[in-house]
Amino acid sequence: MSDRKPLMPKATAVWLTEHTSLTFEQIAEFCGLHVLEVKGIADGDVAQGIKGMDPVTSGQLTREEIAKAEEDSAHPLSLAVSKVSIPETTTKRGPRYTPVSRRHDRPNAVLWLLRNHPELKDSQLMRLVGTTKPTIAQIRDRTHWNSSSLVPQDPVTLGLCSQTDLDAEVQKAARRMERDRREHMKELAKSGTLLPTEETTAPAEQPAQRPMAEILQPKEAEAAPEESESDEAARILAKLRELPSKPEEAPGDE
Repeated sequence: MSDRKPLMPKATAVWLTEHTSLTFEQIAEFCGLHVLEVKGIADGDVAQGIKGMDPVTSGQLTREEIAKAEEDSAHPLSLAVSKVSIPETTTKRGPRYTPVSRRHDRPNAVLWLLRNHPELKDSQLMRLVGTTKPTIAQIRDRTHWNSSSLVPQDPVTLGLCSQTDLDAEVQKAARRMERDRREHMKELAKSGTLLPTEETTAPAEQPAQRPMAEILQPKEAEAAPEESESDEAARILAKLRELPSKPEEAPGDE
């Protein structure tokens, strides 16, 4: 059977049974029905009161395709290609439906989620538990009419949601928080107020210490040349000349 089926398959099968000589197998395969259902339609036991719908007028079949299938009983009918492209519509998932017997447990489940998963948004809590935003705000602010009697209870244990749904929402919130943290880090880095982690966590560099012997006894730039005997004698003579000479005795001092 083909995955693509006509609109209103039983009404289409009624029309094909009444206005064509197609086999039951061909009609059943085209409409996605069982052969016995098509036979019941032909006998009047099935689809009583259903008005047949012409697939040619609705653009789902061509007369040439029907004539070709009537001539060859092994030829399967195929839907005509639509000239108008209809975009697929995605329905937005709303709050989860909660049975009446479990609705009184929703505030306890909301309190549990607020305490154990504060990263979840209100919209996520609404999807998990099927509550409303004002109720969540009242439970968070402790202004709920039954706030004094609320007891935190796991919504999975209460049957308000599945563990798979809860894990998916928690992982989604974690990805959102990580994305927000990265964006915040980028903004701080652009403003110049954030240093790299390597610089903020690296130990402070100590200045290179000189050896104590080098500090106490600094090395001379150049070693003094070895002094010869003649140089030593000249040095001693120069020092003697620098000494003050002894004053001469005046006559008559004896």
